[in-house]
Amino acid sequence: MAAQDVHNPAEGYVQTPHPVQGLPRVVRHITGHDAEGKSVFLSTDISDHHRELVDKPAIANIIYSTGQHPVDLDGAVDVKFGHENEPGISVKNGTVCRMIDFAPGGVSAMHRVQSLDYAVRGDIAIQRSTSHWWINVTGNGLLPARILFVLLDTKDLNVAGNQVDTSLGVLSKDYVRLPGHAFRDNDYMESEF
Repeated sequence: MAAQDVHNPAEGYVQTPHPVQGLPRVVRHITGHDAEGKSVFLSTDISDHHRELVDKPAIANIIYSTGQHPVDLDGAVDVKFGHENEPGISVKNGTVCRMIDFAPGGVSAMHRVQSLDYAVRGDIAIQRSTSHWWINVTGNGLLPARILFVLLDTKDLNVAGNQVDTSLGVLSKDYVRLPGHAFRDNDYMESEF
């Protein structure tokens, strides 16, 4: 079964601001330095950017993003970038910290991102630019779930002598076998949490 054949029981579910119903609100605290060089909290808020995913199975909360790596912290350049720029899935030469709240039974679209992703929800998945999709199976698909993603830009990826395009279907198979991951039709990796 391919990703496009999977019925998304959460389609149209998310229609309110972050967080998804049943999950607690997340507060972001950004630290920095005052004019005297002392450590301070610059802001405490719920972040700047929230976005519903396609077909509303989940909502993303952009916790922070940077436009470069290593990050320039002088003059709060990074803070300004994060406030003013809503990132795509990843940021070229930058970083993204995104928290996604999935509706009960939520299914993401099949995708591949040119990034190294740390996906944290109890266990930690190290997503190395492979094709994948996420399915919320929490409580047998009856409960919402939250997962934290930290995405780091990568150099162009070459597999089996071919440069990988981040568009789907460039490589016919990804042979990554991690606990909690399965294959569908031997084509793409399915990530369940």
